[in-house]
Amino acid sequence: MSRWGRKNVKKAPEVIRTVTEGLKSLYRKKLLPLEQYYGFHDFHSPSLEDADFDNKPMVLVVGQYSTGKTTFIKYLLEQDIPGSRVGPEPTTDCFTAIMHGEVEGVIPGNALIVDPNKPFRKLNPFGNTFLNRFQCAQIPNQVLESISIIDTPGILSGAKQRVSRGYDFPAVLRWFAERVDRIILLFDAHKLEISDEFSEAIGALKGNEDKLRVVLNKADMVGTQQLMRVYGALMWSLGKVFGTPEVLRVYIGSFWSEPLLVSDNRKLFELEEEDLFADIQNLPRNAALRKLNDLVKRARLVRVHAHIISYLKQEMPSVFRKDNKKKNLIYQLPVIFSKIQLQHNISAGDFPDCTKMQEQLMVHDFTKFKTLKPNLMTALDELLASDIAKLMPLLRQEELEAGEQPGVQGGAFLGTRAGPFSEGDPFAVENGEGCEEEEDWVVTKDKPKYDEIFYNLAPNEGKLSGNKAKDWMVSSRLPNSVLGRIWKLSDVDRDGMLDDEEFALASHLIEVKLEGHGLPPELPNRLIPPSKRRQKGSDA
Repeated sequence: MSRWGRKNVKKAPEVIRTVTEGLKSLYRKKLLPLEQYYGFHDFHSPSLEDADFDNKPMVLVVGQYSTGKTTFIKYLLEQDIPGSRVGPEPTTDCFTAIMHGEVEGVIPGNALIVDPNKPFRKLNPFGNTFLNRFQCAQIPNQVLESISIIDTPGILSGAKQRVSRGYDFPAVLRWFAERVDRIILLFDAHKLEISDEFSEAIGALKGNEDKLRVVLNKADMVGTQQLMRVYGALMWSLGKVFGTPEVLRVYIGSFWSEPLLVSDNRKLFELEEEDLFADIQNLPRNAALRKLNDLVKRARLVRVHAHIISYLKQEMPSVFRKDNKKKNLIYQLPVIFSKIQLQHNISAGDFPDCTKMQEQLMVHDFTKFKTLKPNLMTALDELLASDIAKLMPLLRQEELEAGEQPGVQGGAFLGTRAGPFSEGDPFAVENGEGCEEEEDWVVTKDKPKYDEIFYNLAPNEGKLSGNKAKDWMVSSRLPNSVLGRIWKLSDVDRDGMLDDEEFALASHLIEVKLEGHGLPPELPNRLIPPSKRRQKGSDA
């Protein structure tokens, strides 16, 4: 009696609270068994782990040497990266994962791939040569609380450099491209040629065009007429490499904290930087959708792979002439793809690269391949047809909740239009923090010099309006993201105007930045104007 009762007991359905939990469960139960049964990992990407689902959004930065990749990352973070070096020659010789950590430090590749909390464990097959060129730089940075960034070696031209890497560079890029949320492809306004290795690297990114954003960097080094020609030449080159009629989105600007060399196109650079930063800021909000999209893409490739492997198994003879039949099947693989496409009504876009798969099949024993297993294929069809659809209401709920969050914060994002440059007021307004009193003001010695400039700008009732102050600050040629942060620090009373002390403070900060120093995240006591300290004291 009790035995029959136990048979009739139904297992309680699994409660899914987040989209990420649901995707992990679907992958483990319905997709991973199929991948293992048909040897998917031997032909395509390795299996996914929990860290691949749980990790923060990642941004992959790719480009030829000296296009400003590392400088671009430092500009976003407004902080130096441990172990990095910047120069006109090829300086970045390894893949560097830049992630958040409470203590600044560098983790070497071999130690990194054994950490179950990092999404890099499946990089082990690329070998020691690659792992010696792979590291993780951990720094306490607000930007990295929301995203992680992957810096890559500068891509060189010529066959010699390709051979000397010692590992499959395009394959490593492909591995990262499949897992990141955004790929930033950098070009230099003076270096538009696409070398053989660069063309191979771009080929490794194919299939991930939806993640790709192109940046034309160092655009302040050319005038308007030259920039127009450079942009046209870049679009022509990209059209040849990608071989598609669709035009890639190209962001034009100069992504570093130095003054613009040619400021003719300053307004264009501001708008382009604003669009690019907004795209990066939205990555945490869209992370669940990206993971869902990548899992569906993977599931469709697994389905095609299963049909290919089972077809090759069925065509193999049981006893004689196996080697000849194997060679013939590999040669006829394009025809086999067409047959499977028509027989199972599968889109041609779901199939893998035929030439690459022909090369991979040469080393495999077809007699060990498996035929179609109906229950596994049924589970895969359920995943694509209904299981993913059941997660969509939860995804929409998470998107609504994420829409209320500010996205990526800190670093250069403090100076985007969402902050200092807003409609109706040239600079943003934020609440200030309290400070200590009775400390010498470091600006005092230069204040007479700044006062002369201040009164020449014709203040109204002792204060400069935001527009007047902005026009003067722009003359420094510093990027707007930097000037926006300077405004936030200088407008201590948050009234949208600058008095003589605040103007002197802004002038001092501009000079500090022009000398190559960084800006403090908050005003230290020695920089707060004396009168503002008294106001804060009385407010308290």
